[in-house]
Amino acid sequence: MKHTILFIITLVLLTGSCNQPVKQDTSNQVSVPTGPKVPVPDFNADSAYESCRIQLAFGPRVPNTPAHNKCAAYLTDKLKTYSQNVIVQKGQVYAYNKTALKFQNIIASWNPETNNRILLCAHWDSRPYADHDPDPKNRRKPVDAANDGASGVGVLMEVARQLSLLAPSIGVDIILFDVEDYGPPQDEPMDNSDQYWGQGAEYWANNPHKTDYFAKYGILLDMVGAKDATFLMEGVSMQYAADIVKSVWAAGNRIGYSSYFLFDKGGYITDDHVPINKIRNIPTIDIIHLDKNTDTGFYPFWHTTGDTFDKLDKNTLKVVGQTLLTVIYEEK
Repeated sequence: MKHTILFIITLVLLTGSCNQPVKQDTSNQVSVPTGPKVPVPDFNADSAYESCRIQLAFGPRVPNTPAHNKCAAYLTDKLKTYSQNVIVQKGQVYAYNKTALKFQNIIASWNPETNNRILLCAHWDSRPYADHDPDPKNRRKPVDAANDGASGVGVLMEVARQLSLLAPSIGVDIILFDVEDYGPPQDEPMDNSDQYWGQGAEYWANNPHKTDYFAKYGILLDMVGAKDATFLMEGVSMQYAADIVKSVWAAGNRIGYSSYFLFDKGGYITDDHVPINKIRNIPTIDIIHLDKNTDTGFYPFWHTTGDTFDKLDKNTLKVVGQTLLTVIYEEK
């Protein structure tokens, strides 16, 4: 994901200054409903945390590497214990430098026969370049991608386990997208660079696993495991699926996570939800840690060698996972 972020802050737009205090934007606040009384499973943060640990144990999951292949096999085999409907979509795309990248989009489904369904997704590959590392010597090293990759996958693996224990009333698809993070390094700017980010998602959007596939809406997870994460209402999400953003944020607030799901506008992010919205026409939102206090606007260790397992926090994994389960099991 990545590379460009623009925060929309009313005060900044009015003054033209980046050094003014940030004012909370309340224009998107909505009333928090009580919600129906339905059984919602308890999200097990230990399970999600362990999934993250296993992913990182393979090493950076950079396409065309043994670690990438081993992690794909693990994720596929594990999902098959949770669903009888698992598909691995394999193909090849080309990186910004013309390198051929073999990819695997891993797809699991529940209640595949129903048309009333939602899509959950995250990317499982690792960035090959720590191009935002404070030490220039590290900027061509691969990233462990604990938060930027493994955290979203870890949450979805635990969601998958819960779906296997208590069948939802709706159809659910979980897609683990590949080749999301192989865009050009920061010090190699190029025209039309957006086309080299999120290539697994773009391929799937043009070639879905099921003919004429459609979901009511989609939820993408990206960087959902850092301590005290803040999830702002990301720009592309608000452009294509504002009602879904507000509904999910309301659910998170209702179950006690108001310090994480903030009713405040974030920036426009190039991420896997973009092709899903633009090509597949499925209104899809991005739950992503955005931080107005960092130079990049992201999690402080984004695209650095510091994005390691010790940066993950079980509480944040719980927040995101429990919110997702609430949304799924309250959906009609």
